[in-house]
Amino acid sequence: MNLDFDKVGGLIPAIIQDNETNKVLMLGYMNQEALDKTNELGKVTFYSRTKQRLWTKGEESGNYLNVISIQEDCDQDTLLIKVNPVGPVCHTGDDTCFKEVNREEVMFFKHLQQFIEKRHQEMPEGSYTTSLFQSGVNRMAQKVGEEAIESVIEACNGTDERLVYESADMLYHLIVLLTSKGLSIEDLSRELQKRHKK
Repeated sequence: MNLDFDKVGGLIPAIIQDNETNKVLMLGYMNQEALDKTNELGKVTFYSRTKQRLWTKGEESGNYLNVISIQEDCDQDTLLIKVNPVGPVCHTGDDTCFKEVNREEVMFFKHLQQFIEKRHQEMPEGSYTTSLFQSGVNRMAQKVGEEAIESVIEACNGTDERLVYESADMLYHLIVLLTSKGLSIEDLSRELQKRHKK
């Protein structure tokens, strides 16, 4: 990559695009140092014109932009960076800095899976998810069963609101259990896709 930083005063625009949805998420600026840091960390790092320093997106919120690929344009003065975002991209809480919805609500499951995997790796104290991992597979499986029964009760004798609430609990605990076994919600999706093809 032979970028012309001098052409545009030392900073070049970096267009950030979701690797899966192809939505443009935001625009930032990079100098050579920011690009080097991005390559080193695997997380998008900009040069903040307001802070006058390097700034890794997500350093405060945890909503990192995990780099998949970096391409230069034909004039070698703009970058297209494809990423897998962790959470909303904009500081306002929106999916993108252009007020667009980036992912369907069902895509939150992927974000939740990543969050739970991170909890499993880091095991922070005081986290309910950590306490589940520490309790062992039998207890996690029991929690899935308990939440499934509560979902059935709400379906038969409760309200739709409570059914959604208990079903969400069941799915959350199921993802925790899968993660503890080295599996993920994506494994369930692949299995269902195989069945659907039949």
